[in-house]
Amino acid sequence: MATLADLELPDDPKLAQNITHFARALRKAGLSIGPGRVLDAVQAVQAVGFTERADFYWTLHACFVSKPEERAVFSQLFRLYWRDPRYLEQMMSFMSPMIRGVQEEKPAQASEKRAAEALLDGHDRDLPDIDDGGEEVEIVVDASRTISAEERLRSLDFEQMSVAEMAAAKRLLAKLRLPVPPINSRRTQSLPGRLPDWPGTMRAAMRKGGEVTHFATKRPRTRYPNLVVLCDISGSMAQYSRSVLQFIHAVANREGQGWAQVHAFTFGTRLTNITRHLRRKDVDEALALAGAEAQDWEGGTRIGECLHRFNQDWSRRVMGQGAVVLLITDGLDRDRDADLGRQMQRLRLSARQLIWLNPLLRWEGFAPKARGIMQMLPHCSSFRAGHNIASLEGLAQALAQPDDAGQKARLMQMMSGDG
Repeated sequence: MATLADLELPDDPKLAQNITHFARALRKAGLSIGPGRVLDAVQAVQAVGFTERADFYWTLHACFVSKPEERAVFSQLFRLYWRDPRYLEQMMSFMSPMIRGVQEEKPAQASEKRAAEALLDGHDRDLPDIDDGGEEVEIVVDASRTISAEERLRSLDFEQMSVAEMAAAKRLLAKLRLPVPPINSRRTQSLPGRLPDWPGTMRAAMRKGGEVTHFATKRPRTRYPNLVVLCDISGSMAQYSRSVLQFIHAVANREGQGWAQVHAFTFGTRLTNITRHLRRKDVDEALALAGAEAQDWEGGTRIGECLHRFNQDWSRRVMGQGAVVLLITDGLDRDRDADLGRQMQRLRLSARQLIWLNPLLRWEGFAPKARGIMQMLPHCSSFRAGHNIASLEGLAQALAQPDDAGQKARLMQMMSGDG
């Protein structure tokens, strides 16, 4: 049985201080931990006691973890902090493999990167000493096969980003544009154009005694559509939904992109209208207010029921003038009683374009085998990936070329082949 003595606490043997330091690292890794939780954790450990390491783990877990996606980060930090007193050396090696002469065998998981940054905060990495003999050393770097940090960030999965990378990605997302071409209306306006304006010609002639001196022309009026965003905020979509909503906030607050109005809704177990919150200029304040109103954030998923609510309560209000619908979800619906296919069909008939962004397309072996995906796929006009900045940049192409169906044709062929 492993006891507290086997945990090999850091140099300071005081348990309360070590729990405080551990909580500080968790907070830097993204967990919402305040002084109250730290006090509760210390009191809980003193009250519960333990004879096994698992008791200590689950006691701190109950005090510090409040969301499913925080479990991986907590597990990584607990393993590194409480089991190995040399975690700093190991994490330095993990964070700088090229300096150590070690090449990474696989991409780091998001929880590992956040845990590494939280534990390494404030510590300098040990770079190798170079003995140049007092002479100036010229360092030549071959950058022919390297890519810029910005290009790498564009192709990096949102789920794999560290805290620092997410901050840099937020700045890139704020610069993205989503322009939409105007739509020619059936209505016309009396401006020089290619269409003959007979009433205008006759009115001008009557002002000159009935003599026709020139033929008036007219051209179609142009109008811009609404953008309607339906964003899944369930537990499996938490990291992606935050990034996409940052992008939508930039679209909603940037002038000159052509959208008549931008409407945003979140859904998990219920539908929430967050349009008014995205009008705030500060993106952090906007997302904080949206998260406070959407009580089902990072919860379950009932796509069919939420689409039914939208079609019944909001479709006529926001879907006029040939609206473009942007649906962000993985399609993993837990409600088997909802008629998801029918609700998707109704949504598609109300929209000019229905573009579905699915982060599961980041996997090369993705196949439409889930029941929800099979019901939704036939009714979208374009099916595209939505897991990184590059995929969001590709939305402009889907808007400029309505015939671009993305991956829909290939996946529909897979579905027909499976049947």
